Amino acid sequence: MSGSEAPHPREVFGYDGGLAVETAFQESLDRGRLHHAWLLTGPEGVGKATFAYRAARRLLGARPDAAYGLLGSDPAHPVSRQVASRSHPDLMVLELATDDGKPRRSIPVDEARKLPEFFSKAPASAPYRVAIIDAVDDMNINAANALLKTLEEPPARGILFLVSHAPGGLIATIRSRCRRLAFAPWSEERIQGFLQDRAGLGAEEGARLAQMAKGAPGRALSMAEGGALQADAVAHEILRRLPDADDAALLAVADGFRGAEGAKRFDLLLERLADQVHGMAVQASEQGASGEIERWAEVWQGLAALPREVEAVNLDRTDAFFTAIGRLRQAARA
Repeated sequence: MSGSEAPHPREVFGYDGGLAVETAFQESLDRGRLHHAWLLTGPEGVGKATFAYRAARRLLGARPDAAYGLLGSDPAHPVSRQVASRSHPDLMVLELATDDGKPRRSIPVDEARKLPEFFSKAPASAPYRVAIIDAVDDMNINAANALLKTLEEPPARGILFLVSHAPGGLIATIRSRCRRLAFAPWSEERIQGFLQDRAGLGAEEGARLAQMAKGAPGRALSMAEGGALQADAVAHEILRRLPDADDAALLAVADGFRGAEGAKRFDLLLERLADQVHGMAVQASEQGASGEIERWAEVWQGLAALPREVEAVNLDRTDAFFTAIGRLRQAARA
Protein backbone atom coordinates (compact mmCIF):
# COMPACT_ATOMS: atom_id res chain seq x y z
CA MET A 1 0.00 0.00 0.00
CA SER A 2 1.41 3.36 -1.04
CA GLY A 3 1.71 6.29 1.31
CA SER A 4 1.12 8.73 -1.52
CA GLU A 5 -2.18 10.47 -2.04
CA ALA A 6 -4.74 9.20 -4.50
CA PRO A 7 -4.35 10.76 -7.97
CA HIS A 8 -6.35 13.81 -8.95
CA PRO A 9 -9.45 12.92 -11.04
CA ARG A 10 -7.91 14.63 -14.09
CA GLU A 11 -5.17 11.98 -13.99
CA VAL A 12 -7.54 8.99 -13.73
CA PHE A 13 -8.49 7.08 -16.89
CA GLY A 14 -9.98 3.87 -15.54
CA TYR A 15 -13.53 4.03 -14.21
CA ASP A 16 -15.54 1.45 -12.30
CA GLY A 17 -19.28 1.42 -11.92
CA GLY A 18 -20.22 4.44 -13.98
CA LEU A 19 -21.92 2.75 -16.93
CA ALA A 20 -25.40 4.12 -16.19
CA VAL A 21 -24.38 7.78 -15.95
CA GLU A 22 -21.98 7.50 -18.87
CA THR A 23 -24.66 5.90 -21.02
CA ALA A 24 -27.09 8.72 -20.20
CA PHE A 25 -24.50 11.32 -21.14
CA GLN A 26 -23.38 9.54 -24.31
CA GLU A 27 -26.98 9.11 -25.50
CA SER A 28 -27.61 12.82 -25.01
CA LEU A 29 -24.45 13.63 -26.95
CA ASP A 30 -25.34 11.22 -29.76
CA ARG A 31 -28.83 12.73 -30.13
CA GLY A 32 -27.41 16.23 -30.34
CA ARG A 33 -29.40 17.24 -27.26
CA LEU A 34 -26.54 17.87 -24.88
CA HIS A 35 -27.69 19.99 -21.95
CA HIS A 36 -25.45 22.97 -21.23
CA ALA A 37 -25.16 22.23 -17.49
CA TRP A 38 -24.87 18.91 -15.66
CA LEU A 39 -25.27 18.59 -11.89
CA LEU A 40 -23.35 15.53 -10.70
CA THR A 41 -24.68 14.40 -7.32
CA GLY A 42 -23.78 11.65 -4.87
CA PRO A 43 -21.46 10.91 -1.93
CA GLU A 44 -18.03 12.51 -1.96
CA GLY A 45 -15.54 10.05 -3.45
CA VAL A 46 -18.05 8.09 -5.56
CA GLY A 47 -16.54 9.20 -8.89
CA LYS A 48 -18.33 12.40 -9.86
CA ALA A 49 -15.22 14.45 -10.64
CA THR A 50 -13.64 11.49 -12.43
CA PHE A 51 -16.71 11.33 -14.66
CA ALA A 52 -16.54 15.09 -15.28
CA TYR A 53 -12.98 14.83 -16.58
CA ARG A 54 -13.85 11.78 -18.68
CA ALA A 55 -16.76 13.62 -20.27
CA ALA A 56 -14.61 16.72 -20.72
CA ARG A 57 -11.92 14.79 -22.57
CA ARG A 58 -14.59 13.35 -24.87
CA LEU A 59 -16.05 16.81 -25.58
CA LEU A 60 -12.62 18.30 -26.14
CA GLY A 61 -11.80 15.73 -28.79
CA ALA A 62 -9.57 13.16 -27.11
CA ARG A 63 -9.34 9.90 -29.04
CA PRO A 64 -11.79 7.34 -27.57
CA ASP A 65 -10.33 4.18 -26.05
CA ALA A 66 -12.87 1.46 -25.20
CA ALA A 67 -10.33 -0.24 -22.95
CA TYR A 68 -11.12 2.50 -20.41
CA GLY A 69 -14.91 2.23 -20.64
CA LEU A 70 -17.70 3.98 -22.51
CA LEU A 71 -16.29 7.49 -22.16
CA GLY A 72 -12.71 6.29 -21.97
CA SER A 73 -9.98 8.22 -23.77
CA ASP A 74 -6.47 7.38 -24.87
CA PRO A 75 -4.13 8.68 -22.12
CA ALA A 76 -1.42 9.33 -24.70
CA HIS A 77 -3.60 11.54 -26.90
CA PRO A 78 -2.57 15.24 -26.93
CA VAL A 79 -5.94 16.33 -25.53
CA SER A 80 -5.62 13.89 -22.62
CA ARG A 81 -2.12 15.17 -21.94
CA GLN A 82 -3.28 18.79 -22.02
CA VAL A 83 -6.13 18.07 -19.60
CA ALA A 84 -3.79 16.23 -17.23
CA SER A 85 -1.29 19.10 -17.31
CA ARG A 86 -4.05 21.74 -16.88
CA SER A 87 -3.01 23.42 -20.13
CA HIS A 88 -6.00 22.88 -22.43
CA PRO A 89 -7.24 26.28 -23.65
CA ASP A 90 -10.88 25.14 -23.83
CA LEU A 91 -11.10 23.75 -20.29
CA MET A 92 -11.66 25.84 -17.18
CA VAL A 93 -11.62 24.31 -13.71
CA LEU A 94 -12.78 25.93 -10.48
CA GLU A 95 -11.76 24.08 -7.32
CA LEU A 96 -10.55 24.71 -3.79
CA ALA A 97 -6.93 23.85 -4.54
CA THR A 98 -4.77 26.68 -5.87
CA ASP A 99 -1.87 26.50 -8.32
CA ASP A 100 0.52 25.99 -5.41
CA GLY A 101 -1.61 23.13 -4.11
CA LYS A 102 -2.93 24.91 -1.03
CA PRO A 103 -6.64 24.40 -0.32
CA ARG A 104 -8.96 27.35 0.31
CA ARG A 105 -12.07 27.64 2.44
CA SER A 106 -14.25 28.46 -0.56
CA ILE A 107 -14.16 29.09 -4.30
CA PRO A 108 -14.07 32.90 -4.56
CA VAL A 109 -16.43 35.06 -6.56
CA ASP A 110 -13.58 36.46 -8.68
CA GLU A 111 -13.05 33.06 -10.27
CA ALA A 112 -16.76 32.49 -10.90
CA ARG A 113 -16.91 35.85 -12.65
CA LYS A 114 -14.42 34.58 -15.21
CA LEU A 115 -16.95 32.06 -16.54
CA PRO A 116 -18.90 34.46 -18.80
CA GLU A 117 -15.70 35.67 -20.47
CA PHE A 118 -14.47 32.11 -20.89
CA PHE A 119 -17.70 31.01 -22.55
CA SER A 120 -18.01 34.17 -24.65
CA LYS A 121 -15.08 33.00 -26.77
CA ALA A 122 -15.27 30.38 -29.49
CA PRO A 123 -13.45 27.11 -28.79
CA ALA A 124 -9.75 27.49 -29.55
CA SER A 125 -9.03 23.93 -30.64
CA ALA A 126 -11.97 21.73 -29.66
CA PRO A 127 -15.65 21.24 -30.54
CA TYR A 128 -16.69 22.66 -27.14
CA ARG A 129 -15.56 24.82 -24.26
CA VAL A 130 -15.92 23.01 -20.92
CA ALA A 131 -15.93 24.16 -17.30
CA ILE A 132 -15.72 21.86 -14.27
CA ILE A 133 -16.62 23.14 -10.81
CA ASP A 134 -15.40 20.77 -8.11
CA ALA A 135 -17.32 21.25 -5.98
CA VAL A 136 -20.11 23.74 -6.47
CA ASP A 137 -20.88 23.25 -2.75
CA ASP A 138 -17.59 25.08 -2.05
CA MET A 139 -18.72 28.31 -3.68
CA ASN A 140 -19.62 31.19 -1.39
CA ILE A 141 -22.97 32.88 -1.99
CA ASN A 142 -21.49 35.58 -4.23
CA ALA A 143 -19.70 33.01 -6.37
CA ALA A 144 -22.90 30.95 -6.61
CA ASN A 145 -24.82 34.00 -7.81
CA ALA A 146 -22.13 34.70 -10.40
CA LEU A 147 -22.42 31.10 -11.61
CA LEU A 148 -26.17 31.50 -11.86
CA LYS A 149 -25.73 34.31 -14.38
CA THR A 150 -23.83 31.92 -16.65
CA LEU A 151 -26.48 29.23 -16.24
CA GLU A 152 -29.25 31.68 -17.11
CA GLU A 153 -27.56 32.52 -20.41
CA PRO A 154 -26.52 29.14 -21.85
CA PRO A 155 -23.26 29.50 -23.76
CA ALA A 156 -23.06 28.31 -27.37
CA ARG A 157 -20.86 25.21 -27.58
CA GLY A 158 -20.28 25.49 -23.85
CA ILE A 159 -20.80 22.76 -21.24
CA LEU A 160 -20.59 23.00 -17.45
CA PHE A 161 -20.13 20.11 -15.01
CA LEU A 162 -21.08 20.96 -11.42
CA VAL A 163 -19.90 18.43 -8.85
CA SER A 164 -22.08 18.45 -5.74
CA HIS A 165 -21.86 16.30 -2.61
CA ALA A 166 -24.87 18.04 -1.00
CA PRO A 167 -27.19 19.41 -3.70
CA GLY A 168 -29.89 20.24 -1.16
CA GLY A 169 -27.74 23.14 0.02
CA LEU A 170 -27.48 24.75 -3.42
CA ILE A 171 -29.52 27.70 -4.63
CA ALA A 172 -32.74 26.24 -6.04
CA THR A 173 -32.34 28.16 -9.29
CA ILE A 174 -28.95 26.53 -9.86
CA ARG A 175 -30.50 23.07 -9.46
CA SER A 176 -33.39 23.91 -11.75
CA ARG A 177 -31.13 24.96 -14.61
CA CYS A 178 -29.09 21.76 -14.65
CA ARG A 179 -29.68 18.22 -15.77
CA ARG A 180 -28.92 15.96 -12.84
CA LEU A 181 -26.87 12.79 -12.98
CA ALA A 182 -27.08 10.85 -9.72
CA PHE A 183 -24.13 8.66 -8.71
CA ALA A 184 -25.27 5.84 -6.45
CA PRO A 185 -23.17 4.77 -3.45
CA TRP A 186 -21.41 1.43 -3.72
CA SER A 187 -22.13 -1.55 -1.49
CA GLU A 188 -19.58 -2.36 1.20
CA GLU A 189 -18.83 -5.67 -0.51
CA ARG A 190 -18.06 -3.94 -3.78
CA ILE A 191 -15.80 -1.36 -2.12
CA GLN A 192 -14.00 -4.16 -0.29
CA GLY A 193 -13.23 -5.86 -3.61
CA PHE A 194 -12.17 -2.52 -5.11
CA LEU A 195 -9.70 -1.99 -2.26
CA GLN A 196 -8.31 -5.48 -2.60
CA ASP A 197 -7.66 -4.85 -6.30
CA ARG A 198 -6.36 -1.28 -6.06
CA ALA A 199 -4.56 -1.22 -2.72
CA GLY A 200 -3.80 -4.89 -2.06
CA LEU A 201 -5.68 -4.85 1.22
CA GLY A 202 -6.74 -7.99 3.02
CA ALA A 203 -10.36 -8.87 3.62
CA GLU A 204 -10.50 -7.57 7.22
CA GLU A 205 -8.85 -4.22 6.47
CA GLY A 206 -10.93 -3.80 3.32
CA ALA A 207 -14.15 -4.51 5.22
CA ARG A 208 -13.32 -1.92 7.90
CA LEU A 209 -12.49 0.76 5.35
CA ALA A 210 -15.56 -0.07 3.26
CA GLN A 211 -17.73 0.53 6.30
CA MET A 212 -16.00 3.86 7.03
CA ALA A 213 -16.27 5.08 3.44
CA LYS A 214 -20.09 5.01 3.40
CA GLY A 215 -20.49 3.99 -0.22
CA ALA A 216 -17.66 6.06 -1.78
CA PRO A 217 -14.84 4.01 -3.35
CA GLY A 218 -12.58 6.98 -3.99
CA ARG A 219 -12.91 8.02 -0.38
CA ALA A 220 -12.12 4.47 0.73
CA LEU A 221 -8.93 4.50 -1.33
CA SER A 222 -7.90 7.90 0.03
CA MET A 223 -8.57 6.70 3.56
CA ALA A 224 -6.51 3.58 2.99
CA GLU A 225 -3.57 5.65 1.79
CA GLY A 226 -4.05 8.32 4.45
CA GLY A 227 -3.83 6.08 7.52
CA ALA A 228 -7.52 5.86 8.39
CA LEU A 229 -7.21 2.38 9.88
CA GLN A 230 -4.57 3.57 12.34
CA ALA A 231 -6.60 6.69 13.17
CA ASP A 232 -9.67 4.54 13.74
CA ALA A 233 -7.71 2.31 16.12
CA VAL A 234 -6.45 5.34 18.05
CA ALA A 235 -9.99 6.73 18.28
CA HIS A 236 -11.27 3.38 19.52
CA GLU A 237 -8.59 3.24 22.22
CA ILE A 238 -9.36 6.79 23.38
CA LEU A 239 -13.07 6.03 23.71
CA ARG A 240 -12.44 2.63 25.31
CA ARG A 241 -10.44 4.21 28.13
CA LEU A 242 -12.92 7.01 28.91
CA PRO A 243 -13.17 8.79 31.24
CA ASP A 244 -9.60 7.87 32.27
CA ALA A 245 -7.72 8.30 28.99
CA ASP A 246 -3.93 8.10 29.27
CA ASP A 247 -2.60 11.70 29.21
CA ALA A 248 0.87 10.64 28.12
CA ALA A 249 -0.58 8.69 25.20
CA LEU A 250 -2.80 11.64 24.28
CA LEU A 251 0.18 14.01 24.29
CA ALA A 252 2.01 11.61 21.97
CA VAL A 253 -0.97 11.67 19.62
CA ALA A 254 -1.16 15.48 19.71
CA ASP A 255 2.55 15.70 18.96
CA GLY A 256 1.75 14.43 15.47
CA PHE A 257 -0.51 17.39 14.64
CA ARG A 258 2.27 19.73 13.49
CA GLY A 259 2.54 20.97 9.92
CA ALA A 260 0.47 20.17 6.85
CA GLU A 261 0.62 16.40 7.37
CA GLY A 262 -0.28 16.88 11.00
CA ALA A 263 -3.36 18.84 9.97
CA LYS A 264 -4.50 15.87 7.90
CA ARG A 265 -3.90 13.51 10.83
CA PHE A 266 -5.89 15.82 13.12
CA ASP A 267 -8.84 15.99 10.72
CA LEU A 268 -8.83 12.23 10.20
CA LEU A 269 -8.67 11.42 13.91
CA LEU A 270 -11.50 13.84 14.70
CA GLU A 271 -13.54 12.29 11.89
CA ARG A 272 -12.99 8.79 13.27
CA LEU A 273 -13.84 9.92 16.80
CA ALA A 274 -17.02 11.60 15.52
CA ASP A 275 -18.04 8.52 13.55
CA GLN A 276 -17.56 6.19 16.52
CA VAL A 277 -19.38 8.56 18.88
CA HIS A 278 -22.22 8.73 16.37
CA GLY A 279 -22.36 4.94 16.57
CA MET A 280 -22.59 5.20 20.36
CA ALA A 281 -25.52 7.60 20.05
CA VAL A 282 -27.26 5.23 17.64
CA GLN A 283 -26.71 2.34 20.03
CA ALA A 284 -28.13 4.39 22.90
CA SER A 285 -31.18 5.14 20.76
CA GLU A 286 -31.72 1.47 20.02
CA GLN A 287 -31.54 0.73 23.75
CA GLY A 288 -33.98 3.52 24.59
CA ALA A 289 -31.44 5.40 26.73
CA SER A 290 -32.72 8.91 26.06
CA GLY A 291 -30.20 10.65 28.33
CA GLU A 292 -27.28 8.99 26.60
CA ILE A 293 -28.67 9.78 23.15
CA GLU A 294 -28.73 13.50 23.85
CA ARG A 295 -25.33 13.48 25.55
CA TRP A 296 -23.45 11.61 22.82
CA ALA A 297 -25.30 13.34 20.00
CA GLU A 298 -24.14 16.71 21.35
CA VAL A 299 -20.54 15.48 21.57
CA TRP A 300 -20.77 14.07 18.05
CA GLN A 301 -21.91 17.41 16.65
CA GLY A 302 -19.00 19.15 18.37
CA LEU A 303 -16.45 16.67 17.07
CA ALA A 304 -17.81 16.88 13.52
CA ALA A 305 -17.64 20.68 13.50
CA LEU A 306 -14.26 21.08 15.21
CA PRO A 307 -11.94 20.66 12.19
CA ARG A 308 -13.80 23.42 10.33
CA GLU A 309 -13.65 25.68 13.39
CA VAL A 310 -9.90 25.09 13.74
CA GLU A 311 -9.33 26.00 10.11
CA ALA A 312 -11.69 28.99 10.12
CA VAL A 313 -10.03 30.83 13.04
CA ASN A 314 -6.61 29.15 12.98
CA LEU A 315 -6.96 27.50 16.39
CA ASP A 316 -4.09 25.49 17.82
CA ARG A 317 -4.82 21.86 16.95
CA THR A 318 -3.40 20.49 20.18
CA ASP A 319 -5.58 22.82 22.26
CA ALA A 320 -8.61 21.89 20.15
CA PHE A 321 -7.85 18.19 20.56
CA PHE A 322 -7.70 18.40 24.35
CA THR A 323 -10.89 20.47 24.37
CA ALA A 324 -12.53 17.58 22.51
CA ILE A 325 -11.06 15.09 24.98
CA GLY A 326 -12.50 17.15 27.84
CA ARG A 327 -15.97 16.99 26.30
CA LEU A 328 -15.64 13.23 25.84
CA ARG A 329 -14.56 12.74 29.46
CA GLN A 330 -17.44 14.87 30.69
CA ALA A 331 -19.95 12.88 28.64
CA ALA A 332 -18.52 9.58 29.86
CA ARG A 333 -18.80 10.63 33.51
CA ALA A 334 -22.41 11.85 33.20
